[in-house]
Amino acid sequence: MPEEHQVTLNPDRTLIYRFTARVMSLLAKILFHPIVEGAENIPLEGPVLIAPIHRSNVDFAFTLFISPRKVFFMAKESLFHNAHFASLLGQLGAFPVQRGSADRSSMASAEDVLRQGRALVLFPEGTRQEGLEVKTLHDGAMFIAARTGAMVVPVGIGGSEKAMPVGAKIPRPARIHIIVGKPISPPASEGRVARSTVTAKSEELRLELQKVYRQSMGLS
Repeated sequence: MPEEHQVTLNPDRTLIYRFTARVMSLLAKILFHPIVEGAENIPLEGPVLIAPIHRSNVDFAFTLFISPRKVFFMAKESLFHNAHFASLLGQLGAFPVQRGSADRSSMASAEDVLRQGRALVLFPEGTRQEGLEVKTLHDGAMFIAARTGAMVVPVGIGGSEKAMPVGAKIPRPARIHIIVGKPISPPASEGRVARSTVTAKSEELRLELQKVYRQSMGLS
């Protein structure tokens, strides 16, 4: 992997990380009264790609502490311009990605995180979507899983669109229900994984994501 794509991670649950996690957990309990089901489905070791539904800008916050593992996530590169804030973000599990740059750069960074055996949050829908239907996913998540051997865990988050709807500047009280689905194995073959195999796995992820999302919304 080219040197410019290598990501330096702090794998430790540092004091700052634990303090922030406790504060966010307390705020979540006050504002959202979250219910989490299936957290045990997130593997405790090895590379894992946590793939949540994306209906609100606060979705990522609901996936950061559903596992005893420290999870990592992408943040826009401009947030790292201040050295002190960049250090804080790094301890919280964030690494910089340049938005608007080639997709291969972002994917290379994500792959690097997983090759280090970490847990990575990645939205398989790409941008924020609306409605109950999970539409055709981008193949990016399963492509990265194929290249790194990462298990993929679908996560449904019910109620986040009420917690911070489109246009809202700050979150508002809402009840959040999180359903963590069973891990999905990455695409695999004896040689190079065919695009059709990756696409088939993306459809498997879509169906499981649809299932856990409907469950999180209290639907059958």
